[in-house]
Amino acid sequence: MRKKWMQVMGIAPLLMLAACGTAEEEGLDESAGDEDVAQDEVDQEETDESSTEADTEVDRSDAIEAVMIMEDGGEVVLELYPNNAPETVENFVTLAEDGFYDGLTFHRIIPGFMVQGGDPEGSGQGGSPDTIAGEFAANDFENPLDHTEGVISMARTPDPNSASSQFFIMVGDHPSLDGEYAAFGEVISGMDVVDDIAATEVSGETPVEGEVPIIEMITIES
Repeated sequence: MRKKWMQVMGIAPLLMLAACGTAEEEGLDESAGDEDVAQDEVDQEETDESSTEADTEVDRSDAIEAVMIMEDGGEVVLELYPNNAPETVENFVTLAEDGFYDGLTFHRIIPGFMVQGGDPEGSGQGGSPDTIAGEFAANDFENPLDHTEGVISMARTPDPNSASSQFFIMVGDHPSLDGEYAAFGEVISGMDVVDDIAATEVSGETPVEGEVPIIEMITIES
C-alpha cells in the first residue's frame, strides 16, 4: 500500500517530522510526510548510556553480502542478517535485485548521526509500493542488533509496520534508536565511503545541488 513517507522519528516522544521539519524536530520516521531518523533523541542519548544491552547476541550466520556501488566509484560492503530481521532483509534484497535502488540518492545527511537514502522521490516522502512489519522490540519482535556506527536500519513513519525502501546507515552510536527501528545489517568494508557521504555539503540536512550522493546500484553477492 502506498503511503506518505517517513522521517525516522524521535524515539521517546516519537516525534513526527514533516519533510521540511527543523533540526530540532527531525526523526527517522516515515511520519507525516517523511521517513527520517529521529535526531532530537541524539541529545538525550548521552544520558542513556546505562541502557540494558540486548540479551540475545546478534546471529551473523547465514549472512547475505550486499555491495552498494556509488556513482563516484566508492563501494560499501554490507552484511545483512536474515536470522535477526528476516522480513526486512528479504525486502531489501528483493528491491536491490529488482534494481529499485539504482540511481537513487542519499537525500538526508546528519553528520555524527546517520545518512538516509532509498527514496525514489529523493525527498523523504517516497518509497516502494509495499510495506513490511517492523522487526524491533517496540513492535514485539526481538532484534538484538544495536544502532552503532556502520549499522543499516529501516526508516518508517509512526506506524511500526510502515517501512518500505528507505534505509539509513549509522555514522555514530545512538542507542536511543535501539528497539524502535529495524536494524538488519552492518558495514564490513567501505565505512570510509559512508563517512564521505556524511561529509557531503548540506543545507540543513539536504545535500546541496550538485553534491547529492548517488547510488549507482546495490548488488547481492550471496
